[in-house]
Amino acid sequence: MAINPFKTVLFMTFMKEREKAVVVAQMGDVSPNEQLVWVLWKILKGDGNDIGPYSPNTLAKSPLPPKLRATNLILDESLYNTVFDIDDANYSNSQDNERLRSASSDHTPSANFGSNARSPDNGPRRVITPVADRQNEMIAQAMKLLLAARERVLTLSEQRILNPLIPELAVSGMIASLDLSAIIANNPMLAHPLFVGLLSGVKHDHNLPAPFLEVLPYLPPSLSTFDLLGRLLRDQTPIMNGIYTVASIVRSEVLGRFIHECINWLERAEAEEREGLISDDRFAKGVQNLCRFYHSLIKRGIVDAASDADTTEMAHFSLRNARLEEANTLYRVLAMSKF
Repeated sequence: MAINPFKTVLFMTFMKEREKAVVVAQMGDVSPNEQLVWVLWKILKGDGNDIGPYSPNTLAKSPLPPKLRATNLILDESLYNTVFDIDDANYSNSQDNERLRSASSDHTPSANFGSNARSPDNGPRRVITPVADRQNEMIAQAMKLLLAARERVLTLSEQRILNPLIPELAVSGMIASLDLSAIIANNPMLAHPLFVGLLSGVKHDHNLPAPFLEVLPYLPPSLSTFDLLGRLLRDQTPIMNGIYTVASIVRSEVLGRFIHECINWLERAEAEEREGLISDDRFAKGVQNLCRFYHSLIKRGIVDAASDADTTEMAHFSLRNARLEEANTLYRVLAMSKF
């Protein structure tokens, strides 16, 4: 960035757009140019490669965590007020400073971000400490990793960086429900803390986290999916101001539909196997895994084997597939619980 002849132009644009975003923030709203300010901040700090793989559309639609809002993004003006002109090595600092002051005054006559360190409302400028700046950098890196998690498997070192910051990213609003299936498929180890963070971000009981819960019933009946549901059904983290827990909301809102959709998925797989469209054993493996999962829920007391409302569909399914040992075992447990 030090030899970029457009550095000053980028910096002036950053200052202008940041000031607009700060004014909107002071009014209690979120400016539509917050993402632009963050991108310019990354470029001016020399971290432009971090956002290189992502399209402008992706960056524009990704909400920012509070710590990366424009009010928290400040650059040292002294590092950007000199133009390195390739054709004129004697281009003076005073000329550049005058241009910067002139450009600022053209757009924001009441604002001065120079040596007096005053904000647009003539109050003292908020100072970002090195610790806060480092935290902002970590969150920015975590955002990049979370976007990447939709498309590839993260390395162990990347997961160690991302995991501690998932709660902050989850409550920021940057995660859309449409992204969850891809993240879970590529990085199942991130799924549990991610869902807990998303569910914990809901504060009121009349605002159920339906967009996120709607994803769970339609996950394929794989071992990683059963592991995720099992973890959520045992998680006693309080949500919605302590009215519910993660386990209770998943038990009441998700489990029944999840079992129903698993059975539908396996019936389709059985039909495709019978028609010769697939040649693997996904149906048999799926039945075994589903029956083991359901049996474990009974053992842990999450499902009442004596309740017809809870177990009728699964009892019928296990009886129909009783030729498989796991299904046979489950049916006997369900049948005996009725007596």
